[in-house]
Amino acid sequence: MFAAYAAHIDRDQPLNGLELGDRPAPEPRPGWTTVNVKAASLNHHDLWSLRGVGLAEDKLPMILGCDAAGIDEDGNEVVLHSVIGQTGHGVGPKEPRSILTERYQGTFAEQVSVPTWNVLPKPAELSFEEAACLPTAWLTAYRMLFTNAGVRPGDSVLVQGAGGGVATAAIALGKAAGLRVFATSRDEAKRKRALELGAVEAVESGARLPHRVDAVIETVGAATWSHSVKSLKPGGTLVISGATSGDRPPHAELTRIFFLELKVVGSTMGTKDELEDLLSFCAATGVRPVIDEVLPLDRAREGFERMESGELFGKVVLTAS
Repeated sequence: MFAAYAAHIDRDQPLNGLELGDRPAPEPRPGWTTVNVKAASLNHHDLWSLRGVGLAEDKLPMILGCDAAGIDEDGNEVVLHSVIGQTGHGVGPKEPRSILTERYQGTFAEQVSVPTWNVLPKPAELSFEEAACLPTAWLTAYRMLFTNAGVRPGDSVLVQGAGGGVATAAIALGKAAGLRVFATSRDEAKRKRALELGAVEAVESGARLPHRVDAVIETVGAATWSHSVKSLKPGGTLVISGATSGDRPPHAELTRIFFLELKVVGSTMGTKDELEDLLSFCAATGVRPVIDEVLPLDRAREGFERMESGELFGKVVLTAS
């Protein structure tokens, strides 16, 4: 079957390790389900895999891709939960959890096999392309907002780095949930898009906000860390799920954190239950993932290049059939 896969690791030039071509189709195994992929979406996790982060050399070649929607063996339209081994289903109780492609072949292919426990029904209201955007970036944003930040309708939230998959998801979800969302970006066009998506105000990175916020959604890391801490109300919460600009900020702002009793919470992915809630939330409210571009699988390299450049707004989706 045709697939996009990591053939080797290159930490400095990750796309050098990306290849497109034939790979073995998944073989049947007890407790697992094979899904015919209709759509799959790119994440920065895929670029990090090509750099060897979370993907060992002895696992290569590895088909990339965490997220997918498609048709299962019984003809049902389904969405995949990307965290493997969260409960032991399909892998055994002692295997630690992992994200798909760290140990098992991924979704940038015509077929993918996952533990049956990881297969959820796709709401009819969502297209395959929309549903394929949810299991990583949108689920991460959902957990950051509603589980780890604990925000409620009427609260204010700052989303750093408008344009990325998690950031655009947080803006859209926050708007739909009745939050006052502020966003930042160095790019004027992305700030304008953030306003169209539902932010009440979009400012340049590092700019002073009209008032301090209840929570900050942080995925940029070092470049925005100080601004994120300074933007919080006393007792506010900073939730971080990524560090695309680096993980060593020049100023940790420790004095401000302890004096104002701020909370810093790490967040990774989300649970199957949260994904079910997210799917229902999107179906009920009409909020939909922001899709930057849809490409056929054989043009996957273009999608990777677009994501690596940082020029996209929302998700890049690959269609396998």
